[in-house]
Amino acid sequence: MLLPWQDIDPETLDNLIESFVLREGTDYGEQERSLAAKVADVKRQLQSGEAVLVWSELHETVNIMPRGQFRG
Repeated sequence: MLLPWQDIDPETLDNLIESFVLREGTDYGEQERSLAAKVADVKRQLQSGEAVLVWSELHETVNIMPRGQFRG
């Protein structure tokens, strides 16, 4: 089920995004990016509609995924 990111308390949304970014693993790119920059990128993706917040009733978890991968 899609969750409208706009309805999430801003502090809670930041915590969800930060948790998502931290579980994605280590960056092996040319330049290391800060946590704040990664969080800002994900927030922009949610705002533009490229990414969505998804609630899993089965697992009782919230995840962030690219809109094209969501099948609901």
